[in-house]
Parts: sequence; C-alpha cells; structure tokens
Amino acid sequence: MDSQNEPTPAHDGGAAPARPVQWSKVIALVGGQGVSLGGGYVLLIAMNWTAIRLGGSSAVTALMLAATVPRAVMLVFGGAVADLLGPRFVLLRTTSARIAVLAAGAAVVATAQSLWPLMVIAVLDGVLFGLSSPSTASIIPNLAKRTHLARANSLYAMVLRVAPIVGSPVGAWLIAVGRLWQALLVTALTSAVWLACLIYVTKGLSRPARGRRDEGLLRHSADGLRLLATHGRLRWMFIASLCLDMAFGWPIDVALPLLVSHRGWGVGAVGVIIASFSGGALCASAVGAALAHRIPVMVRLVVSGAGIAAGIGVMALMPSVTGLAVVAAGVGVMSGFNGPAIVTVYQQAAPASRMGAAMSTLSLASIGTGPVSIAVFSSLSAGLGLRTTWLLCAVLALVAPAAVLVALRHPESVEAEPEDEPQDEPGTKGTQRAPSATAVDAAGSDPAPQPASTPA
Repeated sequence: MDSQNEPTPAHDGGAAPARPVQWSKVIALVGGQGVSLGGGYVLLIAMNWTAIRLGGSSAVTALMLAATVPRAVMLVFGGAVADLLGPRFVLLRTTSARIAVLAAGAAVVATAQSLWPLMVIAVLDGVLFGLSSPSTASIIPNLAKRTHLARANSLYAMVLRVAPIVGSPVGAWLIAVGRLWQALLVTALTSAVWLACLIYVTKGLSRPARGRRDEGLLRHSADGLRLLATHGRLRWMFIASLCLDMAFGWPIDVALPLLVSHRGWGVGAVGVIIASFSGGALCASAVGAALAHRIPVMVRLVVSGAGIAAGIGVMALMPSVTGLAVVAAGVGVMSGFNGPAIVTVYQQAAPASRMGAAMSTLSLASIGTGPVSIAVFSSLSAGLGLRTTWLLCAVLALVAPAAVLVALRHPESVEAEPEDEPQDEPGTKGTQRAPSATAVDAAGSDPAPQPASTPA
C-alpha cells in the first residue's frame, strides 16, 4: 500500500472517498519548515549583532551580502536541480549539509572572535538555502488536490508570518545572555527537526527519469524564464507578484519609519503598525487554510489586489497612528489572501516536470525586488516628496490586479497551451511524467507518489 494512499473506509460499493488534502504530511511539512525558519531568524539576529560588535555597520552590510547574493544566484540553479534530481534528493542532502555547517560553525566561533567565520557560514547557508527553496515549494502540490491547494498554501503562509515573530526575539535573547555558538547550535537543532519532517513528508517521491537528468543543469537553469516567455498565465502572474513586491518594499522599509519620524510619533509607532499588518495577514492566512477553496479566485486575487493598492495609498494619508494601524491591518488581511492565491495559481499553471524552475523564478520576483524598490523609490522621493512617492507605489500596486485579470484569460495549465518544444522527453512519454493537477482532480482520488520533479 502506498504511503500516500492509506486505506479509508469504503463507501458506495467499496469506492474510497478522496482526501482533498493529506493533512498529516502538510502539517509535518509546514511545522518542520516553521521550526527551521524560526531557527533561521535566530541565526540572523545573532549573527548581525555579533557582526556589529566586531566591525560595525560595514560588517553587517558585508554579512548580509554574503548571505543574500549566493542565495539569489543559487535560486536559479535550485529550480533546475529540483527538476533534475527531485525534491527528496535535494532537500535531504542540503538540510543535512546545513546541519553540518552550523555544527562546525559553532565549534569555530566558540574559539575564534573574528568576522571571517561568520562570512563563511553566511555564504554556505545562502547557497544551501537557495538550492533547497524551490524543492520545498514543489512538494505542496503533491499533497493537496487542485481545488484545495490554496488551503495548504495559506497554512504555509501562516508559518512565514509566525517564524520571525518567534525567532527574532529568541535570537536577541541568546545573544544577550549567551554567545553566538549557542545560537548556531539552536539553529542546527531546528534544522534537524526539519530533516526528520522531510524524511516523512517526501517518502514515496521518486527521482525523475535518467534521460532528463542527462540533459544538463545549465540547459534547465533557464526553464523558468522560458516558461514566462511562452506561457501567458505564468507570465502575467509573475508580473502581478513583481509589482506587488515592488510596491511594498520601499513604503514598509523606508517610507514608514520616515513618516513616523516626520510626524513625531515615536519609534514605537513603527512596531504597532507593522504588528497590525502582520496580525491581519496572519488572520487571513488562518481563514484561508480552512476556507480558501470556498472563496472565489476573483476575490482572493483581484479584489484583494485592488484592496492592497487602495490600502497602500490610504496609509500615506492617515493623520494618526491609530488610523494608520487600522488601515495596515486591512492591507495585511488582503495580503494574507492574495499571496497564497498567487502561489497557488502559479503552481496550478506550471508544468509538473518544471515545477522547481517555475517556483524558483517566482521566488526571485520577491527576493530581487526589495533592494530595487528601495533604490528606485528613494531616488524618486528626493524630488517628489514622501507622500507623492508613496501614492506612486499604490498606483504600481494597481497593476497587479489588472495583470491577474489578463492572466485568468489564459488556459489554466501550461499543458493546455501549445509549445515550441514537446513536454515529454523521448522514450518517457506516459511513463515518467506525473499527472497534472487537473488529471488528478478528474480521477477523483489523491495523487499517488509522484516523480520528485512534480511540485508557497
């Protein structure tokens, strides 16, 4: 009996009812990732504070670049690696390697008080994180049927909201009462929990066909971009995500602290406003985990996207901390519905054999836009002023629901659109490709263990 098709009571002459979501594996995946991400924030805070002590702001900048640049670069290859070798193969090895790096790093920093061990740990951690992220994103569609995929992604989004809330204070506390090597060991322990969860969740996932692996990593590293160039729904959903992330970056990271400072509200106002936003997003994600399959996609994508744009604009006009916090909470609610919906539609549209490449490209839309948003809008604000530039961000955010409307006019799945090149490799058609989410839904049963190249 397959591990993903456990026996269920028979109904109607022996037919087993379909399970829309394999909740035991989804919860293990989300819970393990939550523990791991919490440990990641522990490490982030602990290493940044240590870098400040060792070299000031320049050391922190160097440390952040050492972590983020390798991560962004390896995301491109991480998607191809996930498609060629399979998520189970990639995740078990990268997570094991991360545990070893953190344990070795703890031993080194316990005796060496210098910046170079932190730089090495940051680079290696960024490389491993970039390689593994697309594989993590490609697992969830194996655990939930098409119509219920948004519920699993909403639950995953909750973890992304909670991890910094829990992990950051723990990291600050560890540095306040202990030393960096202790924070490294705590993070290694959280990675070990994640590894145990992965062993269970990915059990039964097989590796892709050997013929596909022989085609080479470099050729497949551009699969995500090729998908954007040839398939309308993916392209326009990518644009929607890109515009929202661009519109959010500068107002939250730069404009909000400046606005609070100019109005003399005190630094605590920034915490209140961000907490209100996070609380709204967390509540919406919780609702989505239970009811996303019952909320029309137009509401979760278009209405929420328009609400985000309107909320960003209104935030710039609020005269009080209370009003700004209330609006921020509303924007958080809209984001809690919109973010998982974008990921879900993207996963549903992407081909199973290139899910890793597709998700790595979508991840780059968020990782790469933060610095660009800050640079572009900071320059504009020097001439246009804070409020006008903030309103310009709201106009940019309006592009997202418009792009979604265009995306929804295209076929739901890449397999439904003609391509210049065949989807199946010679000699593998009908045997190695996983069934699409549509096919699984039509069959009325949960997906059996799929090749690891099958898929927020």
